[in-house]
Amino acid sequence: MKKSILVTNWRQLAVFAGDLLAVSCAWGLAYVIRFNGAVPLDFIRTGLYACLLTVPIHAAFFRGFGLYRGMWVFASLPDLVRIVRAVAASSIVSVVAFVYVGLQPPVPRTIFVLHPVFLLMWMGGSRAAYRFWKEHRRYGDLFARGQPVVILGAGRAGANLVAELARSPEWRVVGLLDDDPNKIGREISGFKVYGRIKDLSHWAARLKAQNAIIAMPAMTREARQRAAGECLRAGVRAMTLPSIEDVVRGGATEGRFRDVNLHDLIGRAPVEVDSSAVRQMVSGRAIMVTGAGGSIGSELCRQLARFAPAQLILLEMSEFALYAVHEELGLRFPDVETVPIAGDVRDGLWLEAIFRQHSPTIVFHAAAYKHVPLMEERNAWQAVRNNVYGTFKIAAVCVANRVERFVLVSSDKAVNPTNVMGASKRMAEMVCQVMQQGAATRFEIVRFGNVLGSAGSVIPKFREQIARGGPVTVTHPEVTRYFMSIPEAAQLVLQAAAMGTGNNVFVMDMGEPVRIADLARDLIRLSGYAEDKIDIVFTGLRPGEKLYEELLAAQEETLPTHHPKLRIARAREVDHEWLDEVLAWLTQRTIPSDDQIRRDLRRWVPEYEPAVRPSLVLVQRSAREPKTVA
Repeated sequence: MKKSILVTNWRQLAVFAGDLLAVSCAWGLAYVIRFNGAVPLDFIRTGLYACLLTVPIHAAFFRGFGLYRGMWVFASLPDLVRIVRAVAASSIVSVVAFVYVGLQPPVPRTIFVLHPVFLLMWMGGSRAAYRFWKEHRRYGDLFARGQPVVILGAGRAGANLVAELARSPEWRVVGLLDDDPNKIGREISGFKVYGRIKDLSHWAARLKAQNAIIAMPAMTREARQRAAGECLRAGVRAMTLPSIEDVVRGGATEGRFRDVNLHDLIGRAPVEVDSSAVRQMVSGRAIMVTGAGGSIGSELCRQLARFAPAQLILLEMSEFALYAVHEELGLRFPDVETVPIAGDVRDGLWLEAIFRQHSPTIVFHAAAYKHVPLMEERNAWQAVRNNVYGTFKIAAVCVANRVERFVLVSSDKAVNPTNVMGASKRMAEMVCQVMQQGAATRFEIVRFGNVLGSAGSVIPKFREQIARGGPVTVTHPEVTRYFMSIPEAAQLVLQAAAMGTGNNVFVMDMGEPVRIADLARDLIRLSGYAEDKIDIVFTGLRPGEKLYEELLAAQEETLPTHHPKLRIARAREVDHEWLDEVLAWLTQRTIPSDDQIRRDLRRWVPEYEPAVRPSLVLVQRSAREPKTVA
């Protein structure tokens, strides 16, 4: 360590001495140029005196402006600006000193112009030459190596990326594309901006590039999504720099690019959450999350932990999921007390004991059976018991213990349900509506659609099928679903909870529905395969499924809220008599058949209409040649 410091000091002294030599040489050169090579003896004498005076002045300013703190190998524009300022300041002070001393004959005024120009050329040029030599020595053998890559975006981020990739053994920039017509035809660090991003297919083929990096962090999310779509259509591997919002939120590092994923293609604008309202609701209080190990439940726990609750109570039936989320929260939020509780929300005595011991102020009820086909046959009774009776038991305990808020995480499948899972979630909503009547606890219901990458969702299944070489199975070519990210869903649940005044059904703005077939094709291309390499097979709608999901029933209307992504639905009212009959049915000693359950559900949920299973199976052997097979 001591040797390294000595070497560094020696190098700084050598550079300092070289700069002072440059001051003297530039001074002499200025005299030679001024007098065309024939300097009179009188001017030689005063010139030497002036040089002896100006060298220490320049030395003082060079040190004062910190010219020797930087490293030449990284010399850049800020270093040049620092040199200009130091030379300008020292030259002005030198002029004042010469006037004060009164040299005769005086220093020619031309010298005061020529000297700083020559000095700047010497100091700036030497540093640039050293950097060029050093980089050529380190990276010169990388030229023409690496995979060719096109940069999408010729702004500041694109320019920085070009400079960075010049030192990469893995990548070789072959050109840039940008939608700004003023940039087309220009060059950045010797690389041409060839055309618009929409022409990526043409330029990728012409430049023989199979890779593209989206370098537009300051652009709108829609612009980045269009660029990602162009990459897929061009058949190139798509990578991206993180957006400014991602960097600000701490979810990414500026300058580090990664592969484009589905969030970049169908992701939505970041959620603006009223952090002060959520913090006021959560901070310093005991919060309970049921289903804490699930996709939504675990993300709710992460979001809640950010607002410093006094205690975070994790209810989960799966032992491994409970262990995983408890370990993660302990590492990420060591100052938040987390209480892992294993058990079933249908166990009323157990719930009473937990509530007496921990006295939660707010309960987020995310525990539910959600897989539509799995719950439609052979498991229908368990779906109803867990989703409806479980909701009733924990809601009743909340009312008895005067819990402040109860937030039910519901689903778009509860709207005009065609399956047992959706009907059971609608019944859970209706249970909360009844429990609200006359209760001090405020019941809030939040509906949303599918979340990208959640457990049991279609995307992990598609990835597994692609990894095996296909085929990718899609139920129907026209089936559509709403999608949002898991963090967005959790943030909107918290926002709705903070906004709710009791007996509210919040509906999230899910944006535009996405065709599952298009999603499958995008995943195939994102995985680096051409469409004709992985078969897409249409297998027909599964039990209980419908072609599209809804967020509102026909008889429901919505009211706006102050949050642009949340509206309040006016749901159909139910009474205590309905709940008494449902509880009698749920606690019967005999287990009804699946068909009997579906018949009874139509009585409890009038809008429930069981889906008729299709009699045909649609098969698509490739992405372009569909077949229908009986």
